Amino acid sequence: QFPFGRRLPCDIYWHGVSFHDNDIFSGQVNKFPGMTEMVRKITLSRAVRTMQDLFPLEYNFYPRSWILPEEFPLFVAEVRMMKDSDPSWKPTFIVKPDGGCQGDGIYLIKDPSDIRLTGSIQSRPAVVQEYICKPLLVDKLKFDIRLYVLLKSLEPLEIYIAKDGLSRFCTEPYQEPTLKNLHQVFMHLTNYSLNIHSGNFIHSDSVNTGSKRTFSSILCRLSSRGADVKKLWSDIISLVIKTIIALTPELKVYYQSDIPAGKPGPTCFQILGFDILLMKNLKPMLLEVNANPSMRIEHEQELSPGVFENVPSPVDEEVKVAVIRDTLRLVDPHKKKRKDIHNCIVFCRDSLLRVVSVFCIIWGMKDKQHKHHSLKLSLKLKFYLKLGSCQTLEHVSEASEELLDAGRADRPEYEASRSPEAGLPSLCLKQVFPKYAKQFNYLRLVDRVAALFIRFLGVKGTTKLGPTGFRTFIRNCKLSNSNFSMASVDILYIDITRRWNSTGIDHKESGMCLQAFVEAFFCLAQKKYKSLPLHEQVASLIDFCEYHLAALDEKRLVCGRG
Repeated sequence: QFPFGRRLPCDIYWHGVSFHDNDIFSGQVNKFPGMTEMVRKITLSRAVRTMQDLFPLEYNFYPRSWILPEEFPLFVAEVRMMKDSDPSWKPTFIVKPDGGCQGDGIYLIKDPSDIRLTGSIQSRPAVVQEYICKPLLVDKLKFDIRLYVLLKSLEPLEIYIAKDGLSRFCTEPYQEPTLKNLHQVFMHLTNYSLNIHSGNFIHSDSVNTGSKRTFSSILCRLSSRGADVKKLWSDIISLVIKTIIALTPELKVYYQSDIPAGKPGPTCFQILGFDILLMKNLKPMLLEVNANPSMRIEHEQELSPGVFENVPSPVDEEVKVAVIRDTLRLVDPHKKKRKDIHNCIVFCRDSLLRVVSVFCIIWGMKDKQHKHHSLKLSLKLKFYLKLGSCQTLEHVSEASEELLDAGRADRPEYEASRSPEAGLPSLCLKQVFPKYAKQFNYLRLVDRVAALFIRFLGVKGTTKLGPTGFRTFIRNCKLSNSNFSMASVDILYIDITRRWNSTGIDHKESGMCLQAFVEAFFCLAQKKYKSLPLHEQVASLIDFCEYHLAALDEKRLVCGRG
């Protein structure tokens, strides 16, 4: 442990809270720059709302939300309008302070005029959401799911989901919200940190009982009742991928600011905690994303008044140890080096047979048996290289793996080097992206808008676009014309930037933040392609911009050669 930071080179830096060390020049860090800011309740709501504007059906897993105080008048007006159109609608809303955690400051209201809400919104920004009144119940109790997600890489995007998670239960039987029970947190709020203080909380050594259980035990129970568990998992995977797609554009802006391209710096990965609620019809709903999910595998037990002891928690241990262990296996730098050797064999087709011979020499394959084995593999590799099928690389990889094993088998250290990994259970982390990339890549429009934003930032290390950068973007992408002059461009920039800066977003830098640029981009798309749906308007404008920028790059390349 290095409480004041470490300056010596390491393979992996495991930070406690957030990425905050700009003096790391190599290795891997277990936090992404900006992740803590991105999953705060207001920022997450904004990111998801942008995607809801583009793809409303695909992002209907996040409750309707309003950001306070800036959207309080809108919240009041929309609730009044919905009540007028449907007098039978009796909503409940949940108020979540932006910086709150572990259930701190969360409360339920039935009406926007609630005195607690109107009295606190100016001093404590929050998100107010429509409360999910019909959750799935187990043993008459409301519960949520904590799933662990590994974001292994941002570019290219690589996501893993743990095959098991935690189910955290309320400690009082659930009833739909009324004015009488709104204040009963043990009935409505699933937060472990709240329910642990309930007299009904049950610590259990079994993963199937108690106030905290494994998610797999819930799935088994649902399956025994005939529920379609495969579809449920598919919906959860879809929710996770779509949420991360919503977060990545701004994460990339933070990343290039803290670790500029072309400069030495670490790569990043991060374990996230996704809190998901199942509705009565088994539809998963996203509650929040935690950048620093608790990895404790013990709980406090009161032995006598005021005397506490840390007691192991079998449920936590079963789920969390596997997540940490397999995260380290996936980011293991030595494993990467071993893979690099295999990749060399797989992709260097022209020199493949020479590489085989070199390996034979390195591993001392001098006797007849080894020479025969190496010749056999050479012929096998030559055959696979002649194949034109998609399986060629897989076959080559298999053959090269066979060669590697054959060459190392006689070395005493080989068994020792294999045994740590061989003795471990299969990975609990399942790759879902890029595995399912084809199904979700069409959603990554804002990612492409962010790439345009980053291109025109100009100064490395900044996160906001100045007026000159915005004008250059308009000019280079050929977006100004007789109907949209550069004076109009300046007015658009000033209006949108001023409004976003008034919302309290980072004032350390002046200029246009990514969210403001996205709004401006959507505005330009709607002007240029009036008859199309919004997502087609945005996609068309992105294609238009990318085409002109590619032509400009080609022109510069030709001039450079000249």
